[in-house]
Amino acid sequence: MSDDRPWPVWALATLLYPLAAGAVAINVFMLALMGRKLGLGELSPVASVLAGLALGIPAAWATGLWVRRLMDEADGKR
Repeated sequence: MSDDRPWPVWALATLLYPLAAGAVAINVFMLALMGRKLGLGELSPVASVLAGLALGIPAAWATGLWVRRLMDEADGKR
């Protein structure tokens, strides 16, 4: 028996948070490496992970909204 209620965005964001936080941490670290070439300060891997943990929350929410829209589109609701 299937449940016809759609997944709420907060549930999708919660499931996608580890992926989003990791992706943000990698991107912050790579951006810091490019910034070193331009003469900006260094950013340690630990600081990048901490930034990823914080910035992963809005990234996960945006990803949850995107996935919810794709699920609605696949169900023919949009």
